[in-house]
Amino acid sequence: MLANVFDLTLFATALTTILVIQDPLGAIPIFLSLTSRQTDAERTRSARQATLVSFAVILAFAIFGRYILRFLGITVPALQISGGLLLLLVALELLTDKADEHPDPDAVATNAALVPLGTPLLAGPGAIVATMVAVDSASGPVIGWVSVTAAIVVTHLIIWVALRFSVGLHRLLGESAIQVLTRIFGLLLAAIAVQMIADGVLAYVDTVMGA
Repeated sequence: MLANVFDLTLFATALTTILVIQDPLGAIPIFLSLTSRQTDAERTRSARQATLVSFAVILAFAIFGRYILRFLGITVPALQISGGLLLLLVALELLTDKADEHPDPDAVATNAALVPLGTPLLAGPGAIVATMVAVDSASGPVIGWVSVTAAIVVTHLIIWVALRFSVGLHRLLGESAIQVLTRIFGLLLAAIAVQMIADGVLAYVDTVMGA
């Protein structure tokens, strides 16, 4: 019965991909920079707001992404290829110094938890596309929605913990350790992106040959 609504493999794949893209540990220095002038209570509220905004955006695309693709006439292989290319760009940013660029607190909006932290830093194009691809790769819409939604929930619980205890984690790990982990996440994401592109190309070729 559970197999009819939940795919453990899809859940694990979506969780790994989305978690690597959103990179909670890599977001800690940015979060601390944006909330440097806030009290502990305000920082806690910002962590909650950023997590909720990111969760709402990602979940919306997980639920309605299939209909958006159908309306625009975009096939799953095309989304896989374009999504893989986009994820590869995100991976390259994680592997280079661009991932270390922190927004200036004076240059952002008053509620930095919503923009730019909640979106687009956490719920960015890479995470959105990865979510849509994961849902569309399922054997059925219900399995896709349930499995990917579960992955989204777990991911954002991890994000909330990372942001909520960002001060302690940053002090414990240190800037260097966080940068090393970010580079490792970038390498994993690059491998995921290449696999996604390869799967999209093979699916596209099969579609053309079948036609």
